[in-house]
Amino acid sequence: MSERNRRMKSVILSLKKSGEDNRLVKAVSAENGIFTAMLYGGAKSRLKSLVQPFYTGILYIYADEARHSTKITDFDVQSCHLSFRTSLLKSWAASLACEIVLKTKCAGDPEKAFLLLCAFLDGIDSVEGNEIHLGILRFLWRYLALLGLQPETRTCAVCGTQLLTHEQNAAYIENQNGFVCADCIAFSTEKGNSTPFASDLDSLTYLTAINELSPGQVRSLLIPAESVYNMKRLLYNLIEKSCGIQLETLKSGIGIL
Repeated sequence: MSERNRRMKSVILSLKKSGEDNRLVKAVSAENGIFTAMLYGGAKSRLKSLVQPFYTGILYIYADEARHSTKITDFDVQSCHLSFRTSLLKSWAASLACEIVLKTKCAGDPEKAFLLLCAFLDGIDSVEGNEIHLGILRFLWRYLALLGLQPETRTCAVCGTQLLTHEQNAAYIENQNGFVCADCIAFSTEKGNSTPFASDLDSLTYLTAINELSPGQVRSLLIPAESVYNMKRLLYNLIEKSCGIQLETLKSGIGIL
């Protein structure tokens, strides 16, 4: 294979119409991070049916350095996540994850971002109901860690009190960039005029477990609906702050996600 031809395991992130029949494809791979390639062909093109958002597989591309162009020559699909076609929630969840990867440019670590995205897409493809929502939260929390912006969950950001040994609720305070205990909430919000995000013990325990337990052990944990809601409010806020922009997927699909 010449230097102009390359192959890499990739996830298709998005498609954009270019001209009458062509598509501009954004994809991500562990080796190259996010890249753009042109997909040529009419509606009946075999490749048009293969190159679809969220599909994973070996992408074959040809780079023409003289013309500064890259085109897709083939795609060996390994996973097309068929359940996304019948589940609006799964489709929006996948869109959210892909948008985050695009907006953050793989958080500066294409290999880890690619592995995290693939695991998420495969994970939500295999579950239903509330497990999809929990899968989204786990992805967001792990991605915040990849960005280096995941707050500490075990100790109060103000006084250092152990949070997981107290029955009183804590809260995430933006100006402290962390969770604070019940005794420090009033002081922290008054000093920095910051709105607290309620974080009950179950929420903090679950977020800690994501970091410290195996994926299988985390998936077996039972979480109250109120705790899921608390984590959702917080993590959606944190990921948008981390991206530095309002995410279109959250803006359009908040009633679904």
